[in-house]
Amino acid sequence: MSKPNGVGGVENPHSYSYFERLHPYLPARLLCRPRSASPAKPAKKVVTVPESVLKKRKTLEKINADRAAKAVIAKKDAKNKRQVIFKRAESYVKEYRSKERDEIRLKRAAKANNSFYVPAEAKLAFVVRIKGINKLAPKPRKILQLLRLTKINAGVFVKLNKATLQMLQWVSPYIAWGYPNLKTTRELIYKRAFAKVDKQRIPIHDNSVVETTLGKYGVICIEDIIHEIFTVGPNFKQVNNFLWPFALSNPTGGFRGKKVRHFTEGGECGNREDKINELVQRMN
Repeated sequence: MSKPNGVGGVENPHSYSYFERLHPYLPARLLCRPRSASPAKPAKKVVTVPESVLKKRKTLEKINADRAAKAVIAKKDAKNKRQVIFKRAESYVKEYRSKERDEIRLKRAAKANNSFYVPAEAKLAFVVRIKGINKLAPKPRKILQLLRLTKINAGVFVKLNKATLQMLQWVSPYIAWGYPNLKTTRELIYKRAFAKVDKQRIPIHDNSVVETTLGKYGVICIEDIIHEIFTVGPNFKQVNNFLWPFALSNPTGGFRGKKVRHFTEGGECGNREDKINELVQRMN
């Protein structure tokens, strides 16, 4: 019989002594005494951060906050500038169309009165160099340098006046030039234009490139450049110097005549008036 132990005078079957007496019939693992409590772990060390690291973190947080604030302001300014640029481009389109309609109206009025309409003399020329340096005299060489035509197939816009007409006359055997229309001017600037910034050739990938250099002249976008060039505005010199000379390709299909002959004689050099647009289209 079990000895009295615990509540009610009956030995507790869960006590260690009860299991120890029954060891012949139980596995040894049940007879192992309970392990003693594990010793208390030492308290963790407090990790200290150097003061220089804390200062660096504060500085970085301040820089990031300033950048975020500037980004918000820049986004707002960009939105306002886009609206201004759109309005300017819209006004330029109205101006071009009005001028074109006036030309048509004056021609029709002259025809109705059995007269002739003589358009105004061209103010703008586009000049392309078509010959190299072989047998080139010193004076034409210098004029080509002044015109920034230092390579074959290089092209530039030129404001026509008495001085530039004389220069073009001197280098006529080495260039092809004429009067570009709006389509040719726009396509050249959009497709081939590079900016000259600090004497470096920079692609015009954003209007900010234009505004940084020409903003003081009121030119802030590509459409302003096109308008200033095509209408030969008051800031033509600064805008034209901002544009790097255009690097054109050889004309599709090649030149149709000999370069040594004048255009009026079936050649390629000299003044070809509005026929320059067809040549530029093949070289662009």
